Amino acid sequence: MDRPDGRKKDELRPVSIERDFIKTADGSVLITVGDTKVICTAKVEDKVPPFLRGQDKGWVTAEYSMIPSSTQIRKSRDRGRSSIDGRSVEIQRLIGRALRSVIDLEKLGERTIWVDCDVIQADGGTRTASITGAYVALRDAINKLIESGDLAENPISSPVAAVSVGVPAESDEALLDLCYLEDSGAQVDMNVVMNGNDEIIEIQGTGEERPFGIDELNELLDLARKGIKELHQVQENA
Repeated sequence: MDRPDGRKKDELRPVSIERDFIKTADGSVLITVGDTKVICTAKVEDKVPPFLRGQDKGWVTAEYSMIPSSTQIRKSRDRGRSSIDGRSVEIQRLIGRALRSVIDLEKLGERTIWVDCDVIQADGGTRTASITGAYVALRDAINKLIESGDLAENPISSPVAAVSVGVPAESDEALLDLCYLEDSGAQVDMNVVMNGNDEIIEIQGTGEERPFGIDELNELLDLARKGIKELHQVQENA
């Protein structure tokens, strides 16, 4: 099938990561994946949540939001509602889990790193772009702690990145890195998070329109692994 942007089935959208995007953050990037754009910042705080006090370990947590004009139809701000949008809560928990999976919290010491991911333009894959960009912002914040002497060693064990894969409505062909047009009507939709050792951190997969078999799952995972290897290289280049 012909993809909306002319890509091959196993081809990522163009990806760029601009570091030091916000000068007041300890780490910050603007990540662009096709027409999806996310600002990711990392801020260090010299305290931990109550449940970690006195345990000589730190914490990494994330918040995620979409600015009102990031989508075709204006998205209301969470502050105008009685509670945070359930989708935002799900995504920020995913980002936090992904980042904590590659950092030794004991080596981090009793400090918290807050990672904020704000989508300024959405065209599919906002959660995966957030994870990929957030890792670079986190790494910059950690590097500053090492350079200042506040950390004796790097607590990060591996890069982490994420990508979407799926089967669009018009075809039974598995595709890498779905844009919004492909994702919005997908038969099968999946987000995959992996570290630099080809190890899976999380899979979020759904048969939106039909069930899918093990062989199809393996094909999707192979596509995701290829894409994530390329994203790790983009992260390292940045």
